[in-house]
Amino acid sequence: MGHPAAADWPLIARLANWEARLAGNLAGRGRFGVALYEFFRFGVKQAWACLFGGLMCALLLGTHWWYPQDAWLARYDFLTLAALAIQAALLALRMETWSEAKVILIFHVVGTGMELFKTAAGSWIYPEASVLRIGGVPLFTGFMYAAVGSYLARVWRLFDFRFRAHPPLVATVTLSVLIYVNFFAHHFIPDFRVALFGLTAVLFARTWVYFRIWRDYRRMPLLLGFVLVALFIWFAENIGTFANAWRYPNQSQGWELVSIAKLGSWFLLMIISYVMVSVVSRPEPIGVADAPQPTGQGGANNASPIS
Repeated sequence: MGHPAAADWPLIARLANWEARLAGNLAGRGRFGVALYEFFRFGVKQAWACLFGGLMCALLLGTHWWYPQDAWLARYDFLTLAALAIQAALLALRMETWSEAKVILIFHVVGTGMELFKTAAGSWIYPEASVLRIGGVPLFTGFMYAAVGSYLARVWRLFDFRFRAHPPLVATVTLSVLIYVNFFAHHFIPDFRVALFGLTAVLFARTWVYFRIWRDYRRMPLLLGFVLVALFIWFAENIGTFANAWRYPNQSQGWELVSIAKLGSWFLLMIISYVMVSVVSRPEPIGVADAPQPTGQGGANNASPIS
């Protein structure tokens, strides 16, 4: 049975018939065909989930290479207006749901709050001038955090997440609050991130996330999922600093890779992001009927990209 998200993303749902034919053709070629189709389907779903973040990265690189230096509108202000235009277009075209937009707004507020503190503390800077800013923080930066929220909200539904041994909400919310406080407090008191890593490992050590690429559920440790997403955010951060959207102190004399140590910060931020999305999309346990089955054991009608 198709996932109800199809009704929310009609531009994707229109491709269902074409995609169903592709699935049928490849599935008829045996295991290799099924694996090839699932690889294709996984990539399409991930690309759809990354839509907002991908557009923002493209904007950062495009304006870095081609934005006129003498333009009357500052580059950062253009990025802010462009991000707003993308948001409006995605909603108007129903390529983004209002529930996702709400999540993005929450991330924007939370991210901007941390940006204000971190830039004041000298953790990083925004080297270019702009009008649309609060203090030292251009307003487009909140959209970079919002891109993480957009990805998580989309991927949750696209892959129809289910869970086993998920920690209770009160525990995960408490953990995320402690992590958020530590991002500020470590400038004044000892950094407790090692303890936070340990607490995260204890809470999620037994948690598995089940995700459906096509007809059957697959599974992976949720902690591994956090690490993988944090790694891709680190890649995106390198794109941002390369595009001179912001700079760390060690990049003041020229661009270099962001320290791999930042991966830990992004891992902790991932926990906050995940918990915020989980408050809206409550984790559902995997049922006996939904337990993973061998590839090919399922209904042939589950070929829609959003099933």
